[in-house]
Amino acid sequence: PWEVLVVFFRELGKGLLIHFAVSLWRVTAGMLLSVAAAAPAGLAVGGSRTMNRIFSPVIYLLYPIPKVVFVPVVLLFLGIGDAAKIVIIFLILFFQILVLVRDQAAGLSPQLIQSLQSLGAGRRALFRFIYLPASLPAILTALRQSIGTAVAVLYITELFATKYGLGYYIYYNGSTLLDYPAMYAGVIAMSLLGLGLYFGVDWLERKLCRWKFVN
Repeated sequence: PWEVLVVFFRELGKGLLIHFAVSLWRVTAGMLLSVAAAAPAGLAVGGSRTMNRIFSPVIYLLYPIPKVVFVPVVLLFLGIGDAAKIVIIFLILFFQILVLVRDQAAGLSPQLIQSLQSLGAGRRALFRFIYLPASLPAILTALRQSIGTAVAVLYITELFATKYGLGYYIYYNGSTLLDYPAMYAGVIAMSLLGLGLYFGVDWLERKLCRWKFVN
């Protein structure tokens, strides 16, 4: 263990930090895109009985499919660059966020909505002051639940035709160079990547959902 730690700090100055930054960019971009697309979609579907009735069968059809099976298709259409890797992470997170936000929006108390409507609130005000604040915890919960899967899939996507990223670093050092201390240094870096993402979501929750932490 001590040898791995020594190698880890040594490798930071030899390129490991660059691989870490590239992986962080890919997984963060995928997470931000998934929230930007899934949160409004979930609010729209959950806030309308008609849309919920129309789109729920489609969601139930696509949600159980393991998104890893789309890796070859995405690589075929988007090539082997960053876009393909980001889209794969996006697909994994999108449906988890969509389902949780939809359920949260659909489960809001009708009395709460009617009380705001009685004050003259339109649909935009309802989404801004009722649906969105109520769904923020669900969005952050979905992100927290998906981080492990996103990092695991990130590793898989970085095995294909790339020279940067922690997945490539781990595979190259372990399978090509047989430098196992460096390989485990990459594993530590990937663990720290996941840990940082978890802490980031916790920080966002404390900033955006302050009412949950009021004594």
